[in-house]
Amino acid sequence: MHDVVIVGAGPVGLFLACELGLAGCSVLVLEREPEPGSPWKADPLGMRGLSAASVEAFHRRGMSQPLLKASGVDDRPGAEGPARPRGAGHFAGMMLDPAKMDVTALPFRVPGLAAEGVMTSLEAVETVLSERASTLGVEVRRGVAVSAIAQDEDGVVVLAGGHEYAARWVVGCDGGRSTVRGLAGFAFVGTEPQFTGYVVLATVADPGKLRPGFNLTPTGMYLRTPADGYVGMLEFDDGAFDRSRQPTRDHLQAVLRRVSGTDVTLTDVHLASSFTDRAKQVTTYRRGRVLLAGDAAHIHSPLGAQGLNLGIGDAMNLGWKLAATVHGHAPNGLLDTYTAERRPIGARALDWTRAQTAVMRPDAHAQAIQGVVRDLIGTRDGTTYVFERASGSSIRYDLGGDHPLTGRNAPDVRLGDGTRLADLMRDGRGVALDLSIDRRLRDPATRWESRIRYAAGAARDGLGAAAVLVRPDGVVAWAGGPDREVFERAPSRWFGRPMSGWRRA
Repeated sequence: MHDVVIVGAGPVGLFLACELGLAGCSVLVLEREPEPGSPWKADPLGMRGLSAASVEAFHRRGMSQPLLKASGVDDRPGAEGPARPRGAGHFAGMMLDPAKMDVTALPFRVPGLAAEGVMTSLEAVETVLSERASTLGVEVRRGVAVSAIAQDEDGVVVLAGGHEYAARWVVGCDGGRSTVRGLAGFAFVGTEPQFTGYVVLATVADPGKLRPGFNLTPTGMYLRTPADGYVGMLEFDDGAFDRSRQPTRDHLQAVLRRVSGTDVTLTDVHLASSFTDRAKQVTTYRRGRVLLAGDAAHIHSPLGAQGLNLGIGDAMNLGWKLAATVHGHAPNGLLDTYTAERRPIGARALDWTRAQTAVMRPDAHAQAIQGVVRDLIGTRDGTTYVFERASGSSIRYDLGGDHPLTGRNAPDVRLGDGTRLADLMRDGRGVALDLSIDRRLRDPATRWESRIRYAAGAARDGLGAAAVLVRPDGVVAWAGGPDREVFERAPSRWFGRPMSGWRRA
């Protein structure tokens, strides 16, 4: 019996597998596709934007350099001050001007590798994660499709490819059309689509008829990317296109002509796919011993590039909690905080994409709102607000406590000796940063030394706190003064009672 069986070897499933493998769990990943490679994962169709929070997740586990290399990104040393992103994204196709962003207003933004996020591809992300998973002893079996799931109070049995796989826990990371979600009986609720979108790699006879970038039109939207022949478009047809069939050249050309208002011609279609703005989410991320993460737990349109980053956030949040549960030292209710913390974040992302859909509708009312939104995002405050929402930098879990750091993604603070917080988190433990002069938290912190790393020193970047407790997922669990009694309540809440064991080799 494995500790955990993960269904789906995409970025979310592999990241979660790495987190569990790092914590010493036995992990099996089942993937229905026989081979990892696909044109939909490679450049240009597989290009994705990793937010600062996602890049930081890789950085904390020592995977940032392999990720940058695989993505073809030069490693740039961190600046001496908060960096202004070179690109700020868009809202409903309306581009943000990074020069108008107030970087000083971004929450706890300090110099670091992940100041801008990274443009990468699904292929690059999966390659890095697959290699790391292999070194951690994670087994990946491909070409096996899940067909049945049975669970009881002691474990779960997964039927896949004619074989049974037993596990203490199962996590579905198998995408928007998740088999695990359906077999385990998760309720999936939300809103139906207003448009059908298409992603096309084609030979365009007259590309000059299409304006570069995002183009909102009276009949929809189209996107002409820098990559030759890579075009996106959407038409407000209430999701009428039958997505069970492949779109033909004639259909794609007709849609592109309608939304662009041109007579552009597609001579050959090499690859094409459709999507909608259907926005749905499970009512709970856990049913018994089955959990969901990534698109298996929530689906929405790709507007704003939320999906991959949302899924990595799920995996980072779930990994250490499930590992602690497997090893038997999780405090009561720890695993339930996965739904409590991540479901509101997912709901927020769904609303963000719904808002963009509403603004893009080709009617007089939506276009009037569009004009107002353009004015707002053209301001310093508007640009900053949209960037915070789209990048996830405004996310804060409700963990209680008055300090403004609590519940936020911890900045990669530097200690006096040059050590960064990320350097202390490579092994997946939490970190107690003691910034007090007399190091009075050393003794209480070391009572959890198998689960929490103690580090002391003066911080080069002020945090406004004498001590900070950071969870393994990089979230600040507690921040405040060097009060021993107050501090001890925080690790007890998140890491259970002090105990030895669960030490890594």
